Amino acid sequence: MMKMMTKAKEQMTRFLREEDAVGVIEMLLLLVVLIGAVVIFRDQLTNLLNDIFKTIQNDAAAV
Repeated sequence: MMKMMTKAKEQMTRFLREEDAVGVIEMLLLLVVLIGAVVIFRDQLTNLLNDIFKTIQNDAAAV
């Protein structure tokens, strides 16, 4: 049992030291920040998108 724990710990340490792991962690943090921003500014984003679509619809009707 102890041998399995040691091996698992070594693999986790090796994974965290690899540069690929850093890229994955960066991407996850970026996603968390973006999702947080969307949640915080949800109402403002909804209003902005509605305004944009209304403008597109009005301009398309004019053509």
